[in-house]
Amino acid sequence: MAVSFDLFGTLVTADRPDDPASAVAAELRERGVAVPDDWDRAYREVHVDAPEGAEVPLMAHVSAALASRGVDAPGNAARRAVVAAFDPDVETREGAVEAIESASDRGPVAVLSNCAVPQLARKALIRSALDREAFDAVVTSVACGWRKPDARAFETCADRLGVPVSELVHVGDDPRTDGGAADAGLTDDGGTAVLLSEVPLAAFPDWLEGRR
Repeated sequence: MAVSFDLFGTLVTADRPDDPASAVAAELRERGVAVPDDWDRAYREVHVDAPEGAEVPLMAHVSAALASRGVDAPGNAARRAVVAAFDPDVETREGAVEAIESASDRGPVAVLSNCAVPQLARKALIRSALDREAFDAVVTSVACGWRKPDARAFETCADRLGVPVSELVHVGDDPRTDGGAADAGLTDDGGTAVLLSEVPLAAFPDWLEGRR
């Protein structure tokens, strides 16, 4: 058995900009980029034609949104602006440390997070009370290219942990995305989705113990 945990909303809570478009615009201006007058509209439009289930990195979306208005972001200004705009304060959720410890006693452990911002998951882990050494893998959608509930996100995580998807237990707070673990597995049975609405983090060690 291997266990993966969703990050945001499951292991940690992290603030995010109330208005992401405005936050990104402010950081772009700090880097000398001429933000178009209709930036709010440009930010909301779809600019990257991605396959279903694929993650579009936010910096790619921002660069494409600027280009759609004839604005060039030199160098890596779009990436740096996005990273700066999403620079959160982080709190570790009650029961998270114990849940990870109990999972580590059973086998390999990973973070599996939908996150379109590079470095954000790493920052969140660093700023949390979680032991980063407890994780055998950190898989984010921006890195692997697929968002939960797409089966390929769970399959990537299982592969990183060296187990078939059928042996992956995924813990998360969102039935729509994290619940996709049960449907993953193109060549074997799906994994097991454990939702916090049914098994709170504080109860997860006992839930695991019951599976011995």
